[in-house]
Amino acid sequence: MKNIALLIILMALVTFIPRVLPILLLSRRELPDSFTIWLSYVPVAVLAALLAPELFAPGDTVNFAFEANPAFWVAIPVFTVAYFTRNLFATVLAGMVLLALLRLFLL
Repeated sequence: MKNIALLIILMALVTFIPRVLPILLLSRRELPDSFTIWLSYVPVAVLAALLAPELFAPGDTVNFAFEANPAFWVAIPVFTVAYFTRNLFATVLAGMVLLALLRLFLL
């Protein structure tokens, strides 16, 4: 039981330290504008890295056929909604609704 408690405490520290350390080190410093601009692109880059393999090569095979890769074809109108609304809620809702309709009526 002591080993499990120690393991949980150590895992919490390993998770907590990388999140708190940058805040403690950088919160009282003025960051250069170029670095702040660079940091603003990090969430977009991470999201693209997560989405691209699933959209372009689901199952580790590049296939743009409608039946084999419906997520790719749903992503096109969803990206259009994202571009014009700039609203995360509207984008997620559009993706969910379009994929649900696609699965309901076509697949």
